[in-house]
Amino acid sequence: MRQSATLLTADPLDLAALNTHLPVAAQTGAIASFTGYVRGGNGLTELELLVHPVLTQAALEEISEDAATRFDLTGLLMAHRHGRMQIGEPIVHILAASSHRHAALEAVSFAIDVLKTQAPFWKREWRGERYQWIEPTSDDHDKAAQWLGETNDRHS
Repeated sequence: MRQSATLLTADPLDLAALNTHLPVAAQTGAIASFTGYVRGGNGLTELELLVHPVLTQAALEEISEDAATRFDLTGLLMAHRHGRMQIGEPIVHILAASSHRHAALEAVSFAIDVLKTQAPFWKREWRGERYQWIEPTSDDHDKAAQWLGETNDRHS
């Protein structure tokens, strides 16, 4: 029986606490995880993610259900932060449980690759008092398109 849980929050992600909330089943033999952090460099001081609470939550749930079905998962947890975040803070945490490791690893890759282009997040990088809006890259779109079976003509 597949179970998934999604969390969209402005609160800091407590990874240890999230790990205890992964819905798993008796047939779970592997758990894979991915945690994305705010990385520094090029004068970046903060990252800000803006969301539409209903649409973004719905997109996370759709991606989670798609991953759970595609990879026959026994459990999935996806937690995503929004608001202003400091360098080194976790942004996203994904856990996938399955009978075998390959499915869990693939599910985590699928979820993050698709999330980057399919979930409505508006991203601002702050450098002191100045900011710049950031769009998903061509590489982000290519990775999502590979999973979704689409062609990507964005850089033609």
